[in-house]
Amino acid sequence: QVQLVESGGGSVQAGGSLRLSCAASAVSVCMGWFRQAPGKEREGIAAIYTVSANTYYADSVKGRFTISQDNAKITLYLQMNSLTPEDTAMYYCAASHMGSCHRFREGVFAYWGRGTQVTVSS
Repeated sequence: QVQLVESGGGSVQAGGSLRLSCAASAVSVCMGWFRQAPGKEREGIAAIYTVSANTYYADSVKGRFTISQDNAKITLYLQMNSLTPEDTAMYYCAASHMGSCHRFREGVFAYWGRGTQVTVSS
């Protein structure tokens, strides 16, 4: 079992930045960030492998968001820059013992946090 708790969400104006954190109770093979906007399906936006630190991004956030982890590999971060109203969503972190996080398939993520809301105003 891996427990995940997100924090760092909030309201920001367009062009601003936020940094999300996800505290994990244990190390996993890989972790990812997902988001779900009102009326839309949840989408995977960033993933990182614990050992290699290889990172992967959805096109919608590439170049603006950065996923990282602390040295103990149990805290996940998402630095979000140049935010737009289209980034408004509930953001979730997720962990997988199976790998293949870079495919952003929800089925490989066995553990999920409850989410943190990000609201970007124009």
